[in-house]
Amino acid sequence: MILKFRTMKVNVETRTHERHLEQLINADLPMTKLDSAGDPRIIRGGRILRATGLDELPQLFNVLRGEMSLVGPRPCTPHEFKSFQVWQRERVNAPPGLTGYWQVNGKNKTTFAEMINLDIFYTKNMSLWLDLTIMLKTLPALMAQVVETRPGASLRVQASASNLSNQNCSRA
Repeated sequence: MILKFRTMKVNVETRTHERHLEQLINADLPMTKLDSAGDPRIIRGGRILRATGLDELPQLFNVLRGEMSLVGPRPCTPHEFKSFQVWQRERVNAPPGLTGYWQVNGKNKTTFAEMINLDIFYTKNMSLWLDLTIMLKTLPALMAQVVETRPGASLRVQASASNLSNQNCSRA
């Protein structure tokens, strides 16, 4: 059992998440969370806890009990694991971690296949040096994730890109 702070309402249905994940796997789209679409199942303040990763802070107890590592592939649900192809199950050849290679290399911008490949790369290349590198990159990755999940963040990024494009066109 993996510990987390509750960010979802009690007794909400899980089929929405399962369908979302199936779509991401089959369409090979970036691994966006339902949070970004304003998931109504999330409690007040839950979005911030999830964006900052604070909802996973209790997993430090899992680490202390030896059930998780500080670094490793993020744990998946049994339902998710059942949908993995045989070669993708290699991802669980390392203990699950609080942070991992996927989290610091694009997390919500990578596809399911890219996530699996990053996690398998980690399982085949585990080392103290790689773990330290991942841990050092975790805080900047979390900060970037918080900025990206702020309301209107994608609109600001698009507006900045548009302004930059217009400036470049006017200079040409």
